[in-house]
Amino acid sequence: MLDIWTVTLGVLAVVVPVGTSVHIVLTKRDSSAAVAWVGLVWLAPALGFLAYLLFGINRIQRRARAIRTGEFDEDLIREVTPLPAAALQGILDPENAHLASIARLAGRVSGRPLLAGNRAELLVDGDEAYPAMLDAIEAARETVSLCTYIFDHDPAGLRFRDALKNAVERGVEVRVLIDAVGARYSRPSMVKELERSGVPVARFHPGPFIWRMPYFNLRNHRKILVTDGKVGFTGGMNIRYGHMLKGGATHPVRDLHMRMEGPAVAEFQEVFAEDWFATTGETLSGPAWFPPQKEVGEVVARGISDGPDVDYEKLQTVLLGALATAERSVRVVTPYFVPDVRLIHALGVAAMRGVDVEVYLPEQGNLILVQWASQAYWQQVMEKDVRLFLTPPPFDHSKVMTVDAGWGLVGSANWDPRSLQLNFEFNVESYDPTFVERLDDFLDERRAVARELSVAEMRDRALLVRLRDGMARLFSPLL
Repeated sequence: MLDIWTVTLGVLAVVVPVGTSVHIVLTKRDSSAAVAWVGLVWLAPALGFLAYLLFGINRIQRRARAIRTGEFDEDLIREVTPLPAAALQGILDPENAHLASIARLAGRVSGRPLLAGNRAELLVDGDEAYPAMLDAIEAARETVSLCTYIFDHDPAGLRFRDALKNAVERGVEVRVLIDAVGARYSRPSMVKELERSGVPVARFHPGPFIWRMPYFNLRNHRKILVTDGKVGFTGGMNIRYGHMLKGGATHPVRDLHMRMEGPAVAEFQEVFAEDWFATTGETLSGPAWFPPQKEVGEVVARGISDGPDVDYEKLQTVLLGALATAERSVRVVTPYFVPDVRLIHALGVAAMRGVDVEVYLPEQGNLILVQWASQAYWQQVMEKDVRLFLTPPPFDHSKVMTVDAGWGLVGSANWDPRSLQLNFEFNVESYDPTFVERLDDFLDERRAVARELSVAEMRDRALLVRLRDGMARLFSPLL
């Protein structure tokens, strides 16, 4: 007679993989990710089910969506008229009139207006970004909102703690949002340190707890700072000492941030307010957080948020549209390059149309499995005339894209499945030729020290190296 536990385990061995597979088929939009997950669940049912429960469920509906109705919308952009995509053609140089089609696409998918009258400044590495950010916090008189993935307990983090604490003591309304996973990158946690300093702070999607499981793998990778609703910072930079290259950090990391003033800063604040509401239930509205915005410069820009919720794959759609629109040049710098079949095809089609497509990657990655998976794609994209350049250490964490010297993108998202499908990200697109020229200058500096890869070099790699990279590539949808 069969033991009851034997029967139970036998039933579970069938029911769990079947039930999990049904959920995967019904919810996973990416077929390669679906195949990978189904294969793992059937090959190792217990491990596969647990991994999928923790890392695979990525469709949620944030309560923050409710903020986009009612008084919040009225607060967002006041005293500023959004710029229609058609009007953009009158601003663009004649040779870049075609870029207005990117604006139409980005407006459609992002749901946010294109705004003129901004002033923007690029900040290279923490040596330039951190002093500017700290000065803005020290100058704040009403509000400070800060969102970051990593906030380390180190000399850089402690300087920000002191600035935020001083702001609170001056009577400034401060809100700090740190991703729950990123908060664990250093000990002791800066969350506790900020709490002891009287700074209002929250962790984005803390866990793992059983009631939080659907959010375990959904991280807030955004980097946003807004002071008094008028000065905004965003880009790829976390708060950690390694970004201060002149400080003699043991593991230096290069990166790029931007400082912006003008109407588009309200879009920075909108994204922060949504995330803060989703995390704490507190609504940030009114003129202290969303003051009247006036034109202060010539930069035309728009914030584009991306995430595994109502903003799903919005950024990837914009990337695909930009690649399809390009006529002369596409330049990309990203620390993690694990493109899916759509991006590989779009990059290759652009290059084969005669567009000069350049992708800059770190020669030495900081995540070994991601680096191996990335290398498995290099030959494939180069065979389609895409040019790949490897930049020497320090590790470059920057995320930049330009098209035809007239459209630029700066932000937090990498070219990998995690950023484009799982993480909450924030990028800013710009159509100002002067600002895009500065981005291209930044890329020229990378090219000056980089070496170009060849297809022959990739073909000549040892068999075991190619096999290792190919095996890592199989996990690309899960990375």
